[in-house]
Amino acid sequence: MSETPDGVRGPASAESLACEPTRSAFGATRRPALSRRRMLGLGALGLIAVGAAASVAVPILPAFAADYPTWDDVQRAKGNEAAKAAEVTRIQNLIQQLAANVARTQAAAEAAAAEFFAAEEAFFAAAARADDLQAQADAQAAEAAAASTRAGRVASQLYRSGGDDTSLELFFSGSPDGAEDLLGKLGTMDKVLERNRETFAGAVTARNNAQSLSDQAAVARDERDRLKQEAEQKMIASQEAALAAQAALDEQAEYIVVLEAQLAALQDATAQTVAGYQAGVEARRRAEEEARRRAEEEARRRAAEAARQNQNNGGGNASPPGQPSGSGWARPSGGRVTGRYGNRAQICTPGYGCTGYHYGTDMASGWGGGIFAAGSGRVTYAGSYGQFGNQIRVDHGGGITTTYSHCSSLLVGYGTNVSAGQLIAREGDTGLVQGAHLHFEVHQGSSRINPESFMAARGVGI
Repeated sequence: MSETPDGVRGPASAESLACEPTRSAFGATRRPALSRRRMLGLGALGLIAVGAAASVAVPILPAFAADYPTWDDVQRAKGNEAAKAAEVTRIQNLIQQLAANVARTQAAAEAAAAEFFAAEEAFFAAAARADDLQAQADAQAAEAAAASTRAGRVASQLYRSGGDDTSLELFFSGSPDGAEDLLGKLGTMDKVLERNRETFAGAVTARNNAQSLSDQAAVARDERDRLKQEAEQKMIASQEAALAAQAALDEQAEYIVVLEAQLAALQDATAQTVAGYQAGVEARRRAEEEARRRAEEEARRRAAEAARQNQNNGGGNASPPGQPSGSGWARPSGGRVTGRYGNRAQICTPGYGCTGYHYGTDMASGWGGGIFAAGSGRVTYAGSYGQFGNQIRVDHGGGITTTYSHCSSLLVGYGTNVSAGQLIAREGDTGLVQGAHLHFEVHQGSSRINPESFMAARGVGI
């Protein structure tokens, strides 16, 4: 995958469109680094609720207390060797502190994200176990009820037959044929009684199994609820760590260019003025803004082109990306589907175990392609999420949440209200993946359901 000077990468290769990592990708993608603008909305967020259950407290403070030099400080120090040496040391220390703070907060964010991922995977597993046990209990209860009905029906028939004196008449008639007929009927009755006893015993066993499984399901639900609370707390901690890491990145990005220019100005023995270095900083900032603007335009162009190609190459049933349907839902990507929900070959990843099930739909339009909110809602998470890299979650209410993973950049922050079809992120290859794509999931309560079926029911073709 190539990358142009303005930061827009070339199209992904044919192999690099799914969630499974290649051997060469492990080292590069295991721990996705945060970058400026991957998470937004820091200072203005303050205290914002995560759903209805919890909140993330974000102190509106710089990453660390620092007294940054002004250009006037640099100008004054430049005329005195002792003052200049002290100012050089001061600036060098500030640059090192900024870098150390970024490294520390990124490491903390990655550790918190890994804990959140593990906690939520444990919750999903516990929820599936509780549902499975309850389904087994319901099946056993149904079997017990059916067996009891069969046994009761036979018992009723035997009771009615017991009120008939035909058998006694045959016994006392002295007729050989009558006696043989009686013996035959008695033999048949014995067989019926034996089968009925077996049926009744089966009903008792099924009823006992149903009760045992129901008790186990209740215990499993308690464990599921406990793990849900734990996962929610881990999500809060992970979001706080992500915001702290972003604050450190933002502070570094805000000051590093100026500090480096000030350091160069102090160390420059030529006649170049401080004002010249200051002007260079402003020129660099303008160039960076222009590069970002071009990258955004290129990403939008490529997303639109990918959507057109998807329509022309067998994706005729796909809805246009970012355009809400009549039901208020929108296709989250203009890329083609490269991985579907359901069973797949067993995939094992270092540190995350093995899975043979894919809980989302993969769509690929190329690195930097647009990712759009599938529906209106509130961003409840924006940060790293284990092997899924950078992720955004949107709570749509009614127990429905959508997730958008492997993003290269996150364009909305935690607590943001988004509308269906709104651009919220850029496609990327963060996490354990073969290449740039969107991994899109739909959560309904404690279950991860088929995104294509969910969206199709709302008039949106994936």
